[in-house]
Amino acid sequence: MTMGALHEGHATLVRTAREHVGPTGFVVVTVFVNPLQFGAGEDLDRYPRTLDADVRIAEEAGADAVFAPSVDEVYPGGEPHVRITAGPMGQRLEGASRPGHFDGMLTVVAKLLHLTRPDVAFFGQKDAQQLALIRRMVRDLDFRVEIVGVPTVREADGLALSSRNRYLSPRDRRTALALSAALFAARDRLAAQQALVARAASLPASQSRADALSRIGESRAAADTHAVAQAAHAAGGGADAVRAAAGAVLEEAAKAEPPLVLDYLALVDPADFTEVPDGHTGEAVLLVAAKVGTTRLIDNLPLTLGAPA
Repeated sequence: MTMGALHEGHATLVRTAREHVGPTGFVVVTVFVNPLQFGAGEDLDRYPRTLDADVRIAEEAGADAVFAPSVDEVYPGGEPHVRITAGPMGQRLEGASRPGHFDGMLTVVAKLLHLTRPDVAFFGQKDAQQLALIRRMVRDLDFRVEIVGVPTVREADGLALSSRNRYLSPRDRRTALALSAALFAARDRLAAQQALVARAASLPASQSRADALSRIGESRAAADTHAVAQAAHAAGGGADAVRAAAGAVLEEAAKAEPPLVLDYLALVDPADFTEVPDGHTGEAVLLVAAKVGTTRLIDNLPLTLGAPA
């Protein structure tokens, strides 16, 4: 399912679907700019509509058909009186910033699933909260469809592909790179911490050893040993360190021209999208949403907190 203005990220979804079902399967791409998921003052009117180009991209990627209904066909008689509600998970983060967005999204996804009746539906992981809510709806309401998430596709500079990227001026784009840079900084900080924990498991590090090294002038070795000792006694997965590493990049981007205006930075449990505590271990998702100029962008990165296996 797409809202059109297809790019390489969408093409990757189509190719993944084709690989999944094989040469004899049937792949359908839906193109529909859903008015229910746009709030007041959002970009419904200027959202790019490029159906002819979309059909070409879909065909080249392996789609058999493009289903591109009009608003009147999807919502005969006007906006529906009965809608899907996203529940508590849909009121957090994107849902808090865009009230009603996820209700509108789930309503149209439900309708398109009924109209196309797929065995498997593919969605990008860039919209992580959307994907989680679709999976929850399918499970809670007994839809007979398998939902498959496809990893985010990025441009060479790290920016996550989005139909809204075309709104960015060259200066806007330079600032927007802070979103992915923040995620990668957090990932690298976590990897460094996990490396220390792995060393702590194999080395007899202690504070007394660090003190002894410091007295004989081995300050770098003492600092390293002390860090390993701290890592050995750390029970949590380092959630606060991950948030701090990402936050530092975003704070610098707020000073750029044009500035990055942060909406939220959150490290959440993928089960319900609640913020994880510092002691959390296991799966988590680091999410960021911000505005650069007039363009609002989102990005995320799945992480595994705690010591590596």
